[in-house]
Amino acid sequence: MVALHTLRYLKTSVSFHRSLILISNNNFPPFTLLHLLTMTTSSKLISCVILDLDGTLLNTDGIVGKVLKIVLSKYGKEWDGRESLKTLGMTPFESAAAVVNDYALPCSTTEFISQISPLFSEQRCNIKALPGANRLIKHLKSHGVPMALASNSPRESIEDKISYHDGWKNSFSVILGGDEVRTGKPSPEIFLEAARRLSVEPSRCLVIEDSLPGVTAGKAAEMEVVAVPSLPKQSHLYTAADEVINSLLDLQLEKWGLPPFEDWVEGTLPIDPWFIGGPVVKGFGRGSKLLGIPTANLSTEGYSDILAEHPAGVYFGWARLSTRGVFKMVMSIGWNLYFNNKEKTIEPWLLHDFNEDFYGEQLRLVIVGYIRPEANFPTLESLIAKIHEDRKVAERALDLPLYSSFKNDSYLRSS
Repeated sequence: MVALHTLRYLKTSVSFHRSLILISNNNFPPFTLLHLLTMTTSSKLISCVILDLDGTLLNTDGIVGKVLKIVLSKYGKEWDGRESLKTLGMTPFESAAAVVNDYALPCSTTEFISQISPLFSEQRCNIKALPGANRLIKHLKSHGVPMALASNSPRESIEDKISYHDGWKNSFSVILGGDEVRTGKPSPEIFLEAARRLSVEPSRCLVIEDSLPGVTAGKAAEMEVVAVPSLPKQSHLYTAADEVINSLLDLQLEKWGLPPFEDWVEGTLPIDPWFIGGPVVKGFGRGSKLLGIPTANLSTEGYSDILAEHPAGVYFGWARLSTRGVFKMVMSIGWNLYFNNKEKTIEPWLLHDFNEDFYGEQLRLVIVGYIRPEANFPTLESLIAKIHEDRKVAERALDLPLYSSFKNDSYLRSS
């Protein structure tokens, strides 16, 4: 309460000097002093962040799918992902029990776990950090924001997974596994215990979660909760969360009274470049005819893992057509919510006026920046207007040295 009263005082007082004295006498965390003076819109005052691991920081789903495909095939079954939503956020035992039951496997849950556990252990070194995870952890640590890691996974499994990611273990003041509490999520116990070990009131904790049980647990603990759904087209289910975002790239920490990211450049976020290429294929036939925006579509065949790694949204970079040269490019990845595509697609728009189609020509892309998450639009006109706005943002950004240097990337130049 002292912190909130201080915030209100700062917003209304004409005495800046008296405000500084008031803050300095209340022993706020190191990041709070500066941010209290600059924060103007948030009514929240968060002191720490509690993060889930699987599906929130780590892209565990891909590994889970690979392992289950192998094990289920031994029983003549095929993993189709239908249990993904049901098992999301469960404890490992609960998830295994659900698979055994729904696939009518002739084994006990314990036996099934004994079959999949060695395969999971072998694959842990291949679990990648989700986009924005390293950025978030480094940012909070550099600003002195205490962090806890609270997962339904066993503590030993958590420690093993994060050991493959430099600096993660030492960034968390508290690491808590599901085997260290009596009841896992959706019980609030694990989050309340994390807050107790951090010596922070639950109401001053921000939980970041990808699962419905995790969101339920966070709200039951009377904490603020940001949901980052790890499964597509499920945002409508997360009504209990205080905010739902598409990915960690879209997290706005200042909404919660935390130091904002300062790495956005002219409406764009620099990302680690990634590469994709192949022949230009026919798409849905909507680009030129319906939208007036001719896209050079790529087949997603062979790129399912890459697509799964990157959140749906609007990106930009450089494109090379094998016989025509290198061009600026803005692209969407996702399901195009206005048209409700059934599959995740890649739709690059080469920012150049071409006089003819180039189906079948080899196209290579270097993706260097992020603009915004995928969104739905009330009208076709509003969708078209937003796409043209994205074009302007991308064109300006690609003239900056930060991005323009990738025009000569060796991936574009190689045959």
